[in-house]
Amino acid sequence: MRVACQQDQLHRGLSAVSRAVPARSVLPITQHVLVEADEGRIKLSATDAETIAITYTIPATVAQSGAITMPSRLLSDFVATLPRDEIEMNLAERSRQVSLSCARNAASIGGMDPDEFPPIPPVEGSGAIAIEADRLRQALDHVVFAAATDDSRPVLTGVHFAIGAASIRLAAADGFRLAVYELELPAGAPQEREVIVPARALGELARLLPEAEQPVTMTVNAAQTQVLFDLGHATLVANLIQGTFPNYQQLIPASSATRTEVSVGEFRQETRLASVFARDGSGIVRLTATPGDAGSPGRLLVTARAEEVGNNEGEIDAIIAGEEAKIAFNSRYLIEVLNVITTDRVAIETSSPSAPGVLRPVGDDRYVHVVMPMFVQW
Repeated sequence: MRVACQQDQLHRGLSAVSRAVPARSVLPITQHVLVEADEGRIKLSATDAETIAITYTIPATVAQSGAITMPSRLLSDFVATLPRDEIEMNLAERSRQVSLSCARNAASIGGMDPDEFPPIPPVEGSGAIAIEADRLRQALDHVVFAAATDDSRPVLTGVHFAIGAASIRLAAADGFRLAVYELELPAGAPQEREVIVPARALGELARLLPEAEQPVTMTVNAAQTQVLFDLGHATLVANLIQGTFPNYQQLIPASSATRTEVSVGEFRQETRLASVFARDGSGIVRLTATPGDAGSPGRLLVTARAEEVGNNEGEIDAIIAGEEAKIAFNSRYLIEVLNVITTDRVAIETSSPSAPGVLRPVGDDRYVHVVMPMFVQW
């Protein structure tokens, strides 16, 4: 194999695929990146052989085609520190030692037989869906963070995709909160189905999407065991989570006693301030919504207490419909949802201190976020 490419492009490709490399594995080969050179390109591949596989293609000058695997961390760290210049890679026949040179730097890295690399199965299906990259990234940003991170209930570590004729409804929950986002499909979907995609895979997909210059193609295989996201220059394959996702629609309250509308920026700022004190108080932030008198604006009081240390109190002007309301939330949950809301204002719907609270962006009905309350002494 004899190939040359630009340092910045190789660095970008290695950074993308290395996120599929597992931190620990019983298969040493999964700690490697597969490098394949042919037809004016280098194809980089990495997989954990269980959940996710990522490929990334960069342009290259290929004098002699070939393939080899190299240690992911060593190769990535070395390429990242090289100057922005052309990198040459050479591999002699029947050898596993790759010579790399860039400007005045040279290295030799030992690889492994590419035939030992876990094969990335092709995902073929009849119902491919084209999704605009920006819209998909926005949808993922709104739901992925709400998925569970522990494996006690595997289905909750994924994002539920309910694919309809004109939209995909994405939902994620971890037992304490629920995020639901309606993603419109201008081109429609050829087949209705429901699948659960690992949140980890979607997190890596979200990092790739800013580079996409064309719609992303989503394909689910006929057995509904794997999904492929094709960005053109990169692909991500993930094993789908098998099981039944909870009926989350019944968790969204149909009505509320109090609706509090506030500025997203002000609410986020006051919650962040309160979270400093909430760290020593089980992360609890208390909200008190008080309607205004005689046409004057209402107010939302955001407070937190740190036992034996002190407390914090912040006030926000609010438009309040209904009666006075009190409710307490985990500060991290509030901050995370407020970080993804893109509208200027948000509505907080509550019924009682012990009932779930609902956050909705004002003017954007595609998104709804439900948070379970914290039980406190008022």
